[in-house]
Amino acid sequence: MAHPTRIVILGGGFAGVYAAKHLLRRGGGRVQVHLVNRENYLVFQPMLPEVISGSVGIADTTTPIRRLIPHAHLHMRDVEGVNLAERHVICSPGFQPRPLILPYDHLVIALGNVTDFRGLPGLAEHAMPFKTHGDALALRNHVIRVLEEADAEERDDLRSRLLTFVVAGGGFSGVEVVAELHDFVRRALRSYPSITRAMCRFVLLHSRERILPEVDAKLALYAQDLLRRRGIEIMLGARLSTATAQHAALADGTKIACATLVATVPSHPNPLCEALDLPKDRGRIIVDEHLRVQGHVNVWALGDCALVPLAGAGGESAYAPPTAQHAIREARTAAINILAAGQKSPLEPFTFKGLGSLCALGHRRGVAQVMGVRLAGFPAWFLWRTVYWSKLPGIQSKVRVGLSWLLDLFLPPDIVQLRVGRSSGINHEHFEPGQAVFEQGDLGDRVYIIIRGRAEVERRDEQSGEVQSLAVLEAGHYFGEMALLNRAPRNATVRCVEAMDVLSIEKGEFGSLIAHLDVMRQQFEQTADARRAPAAAAIPAPAVPKT
Repeated sequence: MAHPTRIVILGGGFAGVYAAKHLLRRGGGRVQVHLVNRENYLVFQPMLPEVISGSVGIADTTTPIRRLIPHAHLHMRDVEGVNLAERHVICSPGFQPRPLILPYDHLVIALGNVTDFRGLPGLAEHAMPFKTHGDALALRNHVIRVLEEADAEERDDLRSRLLTFVVAGGGFSGVEVVAELHDFVRRALRSYPSITRAMCRFVLLHSRERILPEVDAKLALYAQDLLRRRGIEIMLGARLSTATAQHAALADGTKIACATLVATVPSHPNPLCEALDLPKDRGRIIVDEHLRVQGHVNVWALGDCALVPLAGAGGESAYAPPTAQHAIREARTAAINILAAGQKSPLEPFTFKGLGSLCALGHRRGVAQVMGVRLAGFPAWFLWRTVYWSKLPGIQSKVRVGLSWLLDLFLPPDIVQLRVGRSSGINHEHFEPGQAVFEQGDLGDRVYIIIRGRAEVERRDEQSGEVQSLAVLEAGHYFGEMALLNRAPRNATVRCVEAMDVLSIEKGEFGSLIAHLDVMRQQFEQTADARRAPAAAAIPAPAVPKT
């Protein structure tokens, strides 16, 4: 009996999940689908702005991937790399520091895009992205905190900065975010008697001549006029250049004092796509009309990270836009073609042109352009809710969102701030005698500094299996840097011999430290060079660098 075709899908957005769904439905027992995603849920992106205002519950826009594709193998991991020659995907470790290796017959890349602040000083540190469910929750919590602080603040200048909300980007995401922010703050002010509506300022920045370039000019102008009548400032031809904790700065030198800056642009394909040796155009993977990556017979790409040509189209519309409706149709086409390729059958071209565009403007207003019909105001908003509610995956999500919308008609917005703790890149850890901190061959993910206790470094000979003791480490010594500097697996085992407390530094934090502190970088590199020498066993254990 032939083994099932093993298909690995990278990404758990619309493109990845629906590709898995169609493959399992059409392929049956002929396919084995593995999906790799950082989270175990699918986010329904079109409703994400409503999480800010509380029109829908915090978890209402998410659906467990396991319920959508119960017969797929889900791996909650980060993708560390792809070996195209040997046909396997390298995933980050789980609880054990061992990478997960997933071999494949076909690879589907559906990693989407990310907010990219490169070349924009200060934005990574002080601007809030709006891409994920975590971003929406973080923004909601931040706004509630700002209101609490402003309510107790007596200085007019500081209160004014706290109550200024700036959103950069006049596309669908930016417009919907500023509209929901406006609605939420205005309704929440009932609970903050010392803050008046006149104290609040909302600013939408857009680099073009009008917002919503995705829709007809008349609808865009209607949206602009509506938002301005509500008191939202729209600054056109304004490009965000830098940011600090106190202000957002524009390219023309204008500074807007604010404590809340949301940046919905720019977006860029996932960094992993850049690292792959695949043909790309401005970061997006080039595929043919069948969604197969150029030059590869078993690699496919779809969704926001792919440059998907539309069969028979020309001009500016020759490529599929990065929208959910296109990603879902691309997933179906990719699944059909992967199965057809296995049977050496003709492949199907991707021809979907799109059904139209919908945008909610808050306060039960919107704009819609669907199949040539243009709507504005309440009918467009009602259509927006009807269409997206019907597209929600799973009956449970539909019920939860429907109830949230019903309650939102009668109840004031919730102003509870959820303090969600974020793990630090620097942690304290404790080890008992005999316990391995890490083992030879493990993936290097942290550097360790001993606070107290002792550990032994040992190496196993791959040929004979003999274990050799290399060194004893004590308080003040560090270890584990070689695997990070060399980007290679651990070349030795470190085992606790006396109860030990350590400070562990995650590889991202470690990389930032040595990138900006030359003395520290040189110290670590010198130690690593010495440890590579044949007489490494005789080298004294390194101590924490002194500056």
